[in-house]
Amino acid sequence: MKFRYLLILTMLFSIAVADDSHDTAQVAIGEVIDNFHAAAARGDKARYLGLLADEAVFMGTDEWERWPRHPDFENYVSSRFKDGKGWEYQSVERTIRMSESSNTAWFDEVIESASNGRFRGTGVLVLNNGSWRIAHYAMSFLVFNEDWDAVVELSRKTRQQKDRVESSH
Repeated sequence: MKFRYLLILTMLFSIAVADDSHDTAQVAIGEVIDNFHAAAARGDKARYLGLLADEAVFMGTDEWERWPRHPDFENYVSSRFKDGKGWEYQSVERTIRMSESSNTAWFDEVIESASNGRFRGTGVLVLNNGSWRIAHYAMSFLVFNEDWDAVVELSRKTRQQKDRVESSH
């Protein structure tokens, strides 16, 4: 009987410890993402790029914007941050999920810019040598369903214009 109680207590303790480490990891992940945005707002290139995994990819809002960290995104960030200014987005809503092994996390967030409005950011973080790093970040426009038809039409017109320019070269 005592063995059964001891076994149950051990199992409950293990679950509590696992939940606590999961919560701790989620806090750490949120801090990495917040620091990523804060470094961009301050134009802090070293801090910003230091939060990315070596193999990271940043997906921008234009269809061609797929920026591998080395060398494309690093060059872009160097150019944009050269005056100590970057871009400012604040997370207003975020969801984080973790893998069962607790070494990979996925997130989505709604971010807001005073000058450009709201966007969606999605990404993947990996745990590398005890530190969370962003391996993938994608930014996309949020489109209200009521505006969908107008946005689709605008996008089609822009695509046609780009195709004409490209075919003339």
